[in-house]
Amino acid sequence: MTAANPAMPAAMDEHFILFQQLPLIYGRVPKVANSSVKAALTRLLDQPPEEGYRTTADALWRKGTHGETTMVDAVEAMQRRSSHFCFSFVRNPFDRLVSAYNNKLIENDTLSTAMQRMGLERHMPFRRFLEVVVATADADLDVHLLPQSSILCIDGVPVPGFIGQMEAMADHWQLLRRRMRQAGLPALGKLPSKNVRRAGETDLTAHFSDENLISLARERYREDVELFYGDHDLYKLARGQLSVTPTPLERITAMLPA
Repeated sequence: MTAANPAMPAAMDEHFILFQQLPLIYGRVPKVANSSVKAALTRLLDQPPEEGYRTTADALWRKGTHGETTMVDAVEAMQRRSSHFCFSFVRNPFDRLVSAYNNKLIENDTLSTAMQRMGLERHMPFRRFLEVVVATADADLDVHLLPQSSILCIDGVPVPGFIGQMEAMADHWQLLRRRMRQAGLPALGKLPSKNVRRAGETDLTAHFSDENLISLARERYREDVELFYGDHDLYKLARGQLSVTPTPLERITAMLPA
């Protein structure tokens, strides 16, 4: 999978928050503690965000921080990775998919325009939802359903130098804070708890009740599984049964002092 489809509007390709005065980039992935991470990042702003913007919204980081941040695509983020500390977090693809389904199709009163264009409907059966997602090209997916590899990678190569996993968020957040200190960046602080809707992954088995559903999701999110969760058994992954504490994906860059 490639990072950007040239037919897509530029703003839809911009998944990375670039700080203008700090050598810092965050690759935001919806449904992966994104709201909490963004809330933490507001502490690094010199001025409070402009009124009328939510900290969770990309629009804030694009044009609501008095010019302190902007959003860039994967190509520009890649070009800056030798001079900037770039980080992100990923999530078990099966769990992220169920989270998007529950939140966007079951809990919310309306569907996003992108989901309507896909042909999704509120309260549609999970099996039919998955079939629609599988049949939809990346360029036409709502961002909450876009593969994490499509957001964070260029030709299968991850852009961020630090990629933590949501399943080990507490440990990986602490490690991220340590890596940022080593890179001379300001203290990030504790991770706030924002938009937490599902406690654990106990509902995965009910959604992935047969091998056909697991195979469909695995094929659609193949790169996510292989790049970020390749050391886990597929069927345990589909049931949220991660057997070991995951290790963050790290690439040491010139940002770290000698």
